Amino acid sequence: MRHDDAEVGRADAALAVDPLAEVRSPEDPAFDVFLTGTVFLDIVFTGLHHAPAVGTEVWADGMGSCPGGIANLAIATSRLGLNTALAAAFGDDVYGDFCWESLTEYEDVDLSLSHRVGGWHSPVTVSLAYDGERTLITHGHPPVGGEPIPANPPSARTSVVQLTPGRRDSWVEQASAQGSLIFADVGWDETDAWSADILSDLRFCHAFLPNAVEAMRYTRTRSQRDALHRLAGIVPVAVITAGAGGALAIDNITGESAQAPGLAVTALDPTGAGDVFIAGFITGTLAGWPLANRLRFANLVAALSVERFGGSLAAPDWLEIATWWWQTKRNPAATELAQEYRFLDDLVPPIRPGQRRRAVPTVGFRGQA
Repeated sequence: MRHDDAEVGRADAALAVDPLAEVRSPEDPAFDVFLTGTVFLDIVFTGLHHAPAVGTEVWADGMGSCPGGIANLAIATSRLGLNTALAAAFGDDVYGDFCWESLTEYEDVDLSLSHRVGGWHSPVTVSLAYDGERTLITHGHPPVGGEPIPANPPSARTSVVQLTPGRRDSWVEQASAQGSLIFADVGWDETDAWSADILSDLRFCHAFLPNAVEAMRYTRTRSQRDALHRLAGIVPVAVITAGAGGALAIDNITGESAQAPGLAVTALDPTGAGDVFIAGFITGTLAGWPLANRLRFANLVAALSVERFGGSLAAPDWLEIATWWWQTKRNPAATELAQEYRFLDDLVPPIRPGQRRRAVPTVGFRGQA
């Protein structure tokens, strides 16, 4: 396994790892991951001691700003060493500047398929983090002309689609025909209809990764295992996530089934943790790992992300993974955990000084981040 030193952004240096080094070839697509969707400016209030109540004022101990929405997944995959391309619209306001610069200059996300929209203000999400959970408030308008979904999606090893009731993305079929493995996620159904029709959109997908509540409601089942087996009859790889409860999956291609418990961590801010899980699972899939290790790795990176405030910029990189692994192997109380994660020995780099950029209090300070 090759470990190459690389400059991380303009501020810090860390050790870059290519988790696909053993399987890459000159004929591979330029991108490992193609994404499209909406980028938000996320403003995260942290350290709230309780939920806000009507007619009261609550002071937060901290605040951070970072790119959000589809940027959560783009940053997570890029930090794990996957070549990531994002097609999205960006406003021409200061928030748009901040998100564009964060993704390109600091996070090495390819935005050649993205564009700036004149006169359009960036959508904004405020996240209130407390008791290990978060509440979101969002404002925004669709950009003129819609999101820049390319007529011809780029060649990529994988593509990720967010399934939406009543909407079908035409690019998905074409990307699948080009050989891209389609990983599907699904959002919360605000209408509470949970129409099973959305499952028909999985016909071009390689993997489906809903959370436990979504999976049971869409499949009309009462247990995670029943939902998993129902989904495994529809899509080649079915994964159900349960946050701290871990994840379970069936891979019809390899014939594997697996369950991996969540890691015990102090959850400060779960914003973007689902996206980080998907990034970890994609990484393990492209690297050809056994299903159990794919789940373990996805659980690990998601757990590391919730230990920090800051949404997308809480996504871990290989330096943080290596630090966790070094500490775990030397912890006498974590012998069983260390045995489960022994596969990391062939992946993690030597620990070097360095720190990833985190969410900053205000976009006005971004140059000092």
